[in-house]
Amino acid sequence: MRHSTPLPFDPADKPVIWTVSVSRLSELFRDITLEYDALADIEPINLGFDEAARHIRERLATERCDAVIAAGSNAAYLKGRLSVPVVIAKASGFDFMQALARARKISDRIGVITYQDDMPALAEFAATFGVPIAQRTYATEEDARAQINDLKAAGIKAIVGAGLITDLAEEAGLTGVFVYSAASIRQAFDDALELARLAQLETNRSRRHVVADTLRAKHGLADLRGESDAMERVRQAVVLYAKSPATVLIQGETGCGKELVAQAIHRESPRTMGGANRPFVAVNCGAIAESLLESELFGHEEGAFTGARRGGHAGLFEAANRGTLFLDEIGEMPLTLQTRLLRVLEEREVVRVGGTRPIPINVRIISATHCDLEARVREGRFRADLFYRLAVLRMSLPPLRERPADILPLAEWSLRTALASLSARAHPNLPAELAACAPLLLRYDWPGNVRELRNLTERLALFLAAEPLQALTPSFVASVAPELNSASMRAQELGHVAPPGPYLATSSLAAPSPAAPQRAGATESATEVLARFGGRRDAAADYLGISRTTLWRRLREESGN
Repeated sequence: MRHSTPLPFDPADKPVIWTVSVSRLSELFRDITLEYDALADIEPINLGFDEAARHIRERLATERCDAVIAAGSNAAYLKGRLSVPVVIAKASGFDFMQALARARKISDRIGVITYQDDMPALAEFAATFGVPIAQRTYATEEDARAQINDLKAAGIKAIVGAGLITDLAEEAGLTGVFVYSAASIRQAFDDALELARLAQLETNRSRRHVVADTLRAKHGLADLRGESDAMERVRQAVVLYAKSPATVLIQGETGCGKELVAQAIHRESPRTMGGANRPFVAVNCGAIAESLLESELFGHEEGAFTGARRGGHAGLFEAANRGTLFLDEIGEMPLTLQTRLLRVLEEREVVRVGGTRPIPINVRIISATHCDLEARVREGRFRADLFYRLAVLRMSLPPLRERPADILPLAEWSLRTALASLSARAHPNLPAELAACAPLLLRYDWPGNVRELRNLTERLALFLAAEPLQALTPSFVASVAPELNSASMRAQELGHVAPPGPYLATSSLAAPSPAAPQRAGATESATEVLARFGGRRDAAADYLGISRTTLWRRLREESGN
């Protein structure tokens, strides 16, 4: 048996595993538990579905559990409702063959009922060997009862399935053939032990590398998603700007992905080519107190101030040497530090707080802001010489409302990713379901941009994983995200200011836009919107938030007919 080899656990820190079952699977769990007693603390929980989920959640508040083992519909139900990993005990193909052999002794015609998905291989087996097998699937207990009654009415006397199915079959006066074998349950226990072991190793590894991970760019060009012309221009600029060591200023509303773009520029840069893993260091200039920001950026010598680290401390400029320093929310940097930053950029050397020795550095600076830096320059809140020094190359990211063609594809990708992180599968007809929700998604202003869209899909994924049979209908989306019904929300209401100028600029600085961002489509004619959607009047009407009749009337008025 695989588990006979001792696993590398501290004896005082054995994994804690809970088994969950309300059917005859409990007896099999109990028997196998005796074999694993020396390797893990295993406790049976003889509850199912909502009762089990509630019981486990309450205990997790004060107790430790490394993994839960369950099977069938019970496991699927728990997987979307617990924070602890759920290992699903699965019947193997050999288990089904053995169960079919037992069922064949009872009846020439056999029923097989599985949770949610059927088994194509079983259909091929039945056709090849001439064994009449009626396959059914179920999603709820009521559904399972209906399938059993349907098979009973068809004259089938033996039904193969998991614990719930065999129990219900016997309630209906049929023979239930339990599909799980001891070998399959042992495999689930082995998987749970391995999961706990890997989690422990990952925890130790994370402790060792937590600092190193903060110095690595994790996103690249492929993470800048969207097929709109605006996003294609952004990607082209990333590739172009990566070839130069010049400073880059990225402007864009909150949630547009400014740090993603900065990381992509870094990853595409020759500084990271040829296998060299150069550091990428990010700091939010508006999230650190002025007294601490100076020390964080430039470092300090021992005794420079009360509480200074013994032996001194290297700042972020030194940490980013030969790599990239990303200064997010640069517009929030205090004037006193702006002077020091300008000197570092001009001299290519840094002097620690409380020190006198200049330290040479080779760092590329990428900065970002959601505010109008030119206005701050005119108001005396930002140094003009520093602005021009930071903005050798400029890039303005388009807000999500200005690239509506990207909204549905981004929503689909984000939702699939969020579901996968919950070990749940997206519906096969997800694209069609999202298309039906297009009026809700396209009329909304998205003041939080791509970040807000991603947050919304993560919220949707939680509900969909908890209720696998729930369709992604407009009413469901609106109930989970009522803010989508407030299509008149303006980005300015949350303090977001649109960046000035064109999407890309490398020399002259455009004047700031005097008006706050408006709702998608508010400044476009009906003819322009119709052209945007390739002549599809239903999509254009949905985007504008009007009926097709109103759209037709506006088109006639604009054409002068």
